[in-house]
Amino acid sequence: MAHLDVPGAVLYYETAGHVSGPAVLLMHAGIAHLRMWDPQVAALATHHYVIRFDARGFGRTSVDDVKFSARADAVALLDHLGVERATLIGCDRGGLVALDVAVEHPDRVAGLVTIGAGPSGFPEVELSDAEDALFDSLDQAFNANNPEQISRLEVQLWAVGPLRQEADLDPHFLATAYAMSLDNIEHFTEHPRPQPLDPPASDRVVDITVPALVTVGEFDLTPALAEYEYLLEVLPEASGCRFRGVAHLPSLEHPEEFTRVLVSWLARNNL
Repeated sequence: MAHLDVPGAVLYYETAGHVSGPAVLLMHAGIAHLRMWDPQVAALATHHYVIRFDARGFGRTSVDDVKFSARADAVALLDHLGVERATLIGCDRGGLVALDVAVEHPDRVAGLVTIGAGPSGFPEVELSDAEDALFDSLDQAFNANNPEQISRLEVQLWAVGPLRQEADLDPHFLATAYAMSLDNIEHFTEHPRPQPLDPPASDRVVDITVPALVTVGEFDLTPALAEYEYLLEVLPEASGCRFRGVAHLPSLEHPEEFTRVLVSWLARNNL
């Protein structure tokens, strides 16, 4: 178990592979923690130095209720491990942070992979009626201060999605998604205050010139699908992949396919 002291927090992190390999930094989704990358670590560690950590408010990281920069946390971990440049791989909120880091610290980023993620400052996208209904239920759970219900509804919203039924999905995937979300309940009373990138990344990602792989699940929410199209259009060196039959967590729901796409893309780009 490895920890890094940063201002206002103790970050929990794990590494795999040899330090001489090209580094990849894995950043998890907002309904998960670093365990979401378990299916990918072994394959990546064959040729890469794999770094992953629990962000503030998640997993085994402990925090104080202070202002902080998620970007600074990621860079501090790279500094601590002696990594000058890494390929950043982020899902959901992790992808947003990866884009922010690429904008703020371009010298630290060798490549970029986003999964169901968009840049900070991206304009609001109109939701479907089914998505609106799920968000309304989530709002009610927040108003009732019911963390267990919030946790379950977030999985239903993001991992299952409004267009699918749980009965049609792989039980192991569902159990894993629910377990990770429930793990984060202990952080429900914490209130670290992330400081946004200013100006935000939405109008600045055009300056990201490293190779980028932009991905999304077929059944992800409307905003994630819109962000996918936007990033493909504006990132100068972007290629895209839309994973069929999955929602917000393709790396966990269809891990073999996702890993194959990721490893192949890393090899093609010498990352």
